[in-house]
Amino acid sequence: MRLSRRDTLVLGMGGLAALTLPMPALAAADEAIAAFTGGAATGSGGITLTAPEIAENGNTVPVTVDAPGAAAIMLVATGNPEPAVATFTFGPAAGSQMAATRIRLAKTQDVVAVARMPDGSFVQTSATVKVTIGGCGG
Repeated sequence: MRLSRRDTLVLGMGGLAALTLPMPALAAADEAIAAFTGGAATGSGGITLTAPEIAENGNTVPVTVDAPGAAAIMLVATGNPEPAVATFTFGPAAGSQMAATRIRLAKTQDVVAVARMPDGSFVQTSATVKVTIGGCGG
């Protein structure tokens, strides 16, 4: 098969057009949150997310989430290829409903924490983390 200049130009322009399409990462993050909540609406308040405003290196970004009384907490990184980062489940013997971890961020993005409360309601908060060096191959 031999490509003419016109064919090459059309293929190149098609490739550039494909790069401008919205990435499905945000949709995947929404799907992960919907799977955790079962499609229920989320409220605000009662959950605290602590993350740095600027992360020098996206390989190890410290994150702490605290939701007193929560049964489970889910962390989501909206811009990562796999947005669901972690889910923490707390039993009745848990001393506090707090978790601290280090996560990997591919680029500047929002980190979202969703907590399932004992009454079945959900609360959500988020923080934007600016990443200077990506941690997912970036």
